[in-house]
Amino acid sequence: MSPMSQLSSEFEFGCPCCGAILVVDAKLRRLISHRQPPREDVPELGDAQRILAAAAARREAIFERSVADEKGRSDALSKRFDEALKQARAPPGDPPARGFDHTESPGPQHHRAPAVAP
Repeated sequence: MSPMSQLSSEFEFGCPCCGAILVVDAKLRRLISHRQPPREDVPELGDAQRILAAAAARREAIFERSVADEKGRSDALSKRFDEALKQARAPPGDPPARGFDHTESPGPQHHRAPAVAP
């Protein structure tokens, strides 16, 4: 809105928070106009190719990293499977000792509590 087209009851001021230009009519107690401030972070049309190429490179890097991670995971699983297979094919040794098969220590002896006379 140009200053010539403003009425005497209208005044224009800038918003301290966002920098927008507000035009208010004091008689009507209403906002007449609101203009957003020009944005500085708007990319230029000439930068579109560079922005798209950078996004494609970022996607490709993420994909390559996920492929490498999956290959590493596959190798680790194959190694664990081979170790388990080798262990399964190995001749069995002595069976593991069970807790109740020990003859060396008699274990705790259970005593009955003396009966209490009534």
